[in-house]
Amino acid sequence: MNPDITESSGNVFRDLGFHTAAESLRVRARLMAPLERSLREQGITQAEAAEELGTTQARISALMNGKIQAFSIDALINMLDRAGLEVDVNVRPKNA
Repeated sequence: MNPDITESSGNVFRDLGFHTAAESLRVRARLMAPLERSLREQGITQAEAAEELGTTQARISALMNGKIQAFSIDALINMLDRAGLEVDVNVRPKNA
């Protein structure tokens, strides 16, 4: 194996040194992706998306630009619900 290449742990945030917040960041990223994809597929403006999701255009801009730190898990779940998307949660032992 090349000594300049480090194998991933499977969590990019942990690999980048965000150990304590790694799981929260990973979950938020997984919630943001389908919401962003849905908004892009609809082809609506950020202002229209903000109205639909009950938030501001600035928050939609943050979402579309991947600003994970700007959103709590609760806020993302609420926006997903307003967008007509269902959230399914799975919990399993680590390394499973």
